[in-house]
Amino acid sequence: MTPRILSIAGSDSSGGAGIQADIKTITMLGGYAMTAITAVTAQNTCGVQGVEALSPQFVLQQVESCLSDIGADAIKIGMLGSPETARLLAERLDTFAGPIVFDPVMVATSGSVLADEATIAGFAALMEIATIVTPNLPELEALTGRPDIADGDMFEAAKELADRHGVQVLAKGGHAGDETQVVDRIASPSGKYASFAHSRIETRHTHGTGCTLSAALATMLGYRQPLTHAIRIARAFTHAAIEQAPGFGEGSGPLGHHAVRNRSERDQQPRS
Repeated sequence: MTPRILSIAGSDSSGGAGIQADIKTITMLGGYAMTAITAVTAQNTCGVQGVEALSPQFVLQQVESCLSDIGADAIKIGMLGSPETARLLAERLDTFAGPIVFDPVMVATSGSVLADEATIAGFAALMEIATIVTPNLPELEALTGRPDIADGDMFEAAKELADRHGVQVLAKGGHAGDETQVVDRIASPSGKYASFAHSRIETRHTHGTGCTLSAALATMLGYRQPLTHAIRIARAFTHAAIEQAPGFGEGSGPLGHHAVRNRSERDQQPRS
């Protein structure tokens, strides 16, 4: 099957994150990528120079155009652009039957702010309808109101968020202090939890890692893969894309999505 994946996110003019990273990821993993663009940014590896949010009504119109004709097997939501966009999406997607991956984007890898306080407050409605939420450590701190979450407390914070919104939470450990490993932790409202680890790659080329992971996860869930297996493949793809980064830009460079071709057959093919 070819899973139909709708990405609802902002555009990155430099191609490293957002809609552009999502399209590359979905395509490399064998999915069919569709988009609803929430905002257009002028940005590069050094930062975000400008943001123009599209109207919430037009964002919703893009979603309707895709879902009413082609349909979708999974949806990924990233940068929102406005609290009204968050509200309208939550209302429209409440009846969507497939998995929804919500990456609560607040700040770009370069440090530029991509969501104001009102928009972040609107995240709650989307977490209520999402299948899984994928915050990094600073985002987890903002969403739980817990400052300075230590590496050992990530499970507890993720579980708090999972319980509050009835959603699976994959807390990403890239911002944690471990210099040798990146450990991601998933918590569910049912109390189940798991952790996933891989070696940390020392590199400045990490622009779009969160977008890539969430888009890969949505694609694998679109294949109807079990959640933990989908997470493993999404993490493996993201790790490989970091390893294959082309080295572009003066700041936090883009990943090498196009160069991820040497994974094992077992990781490339979804389980039947």
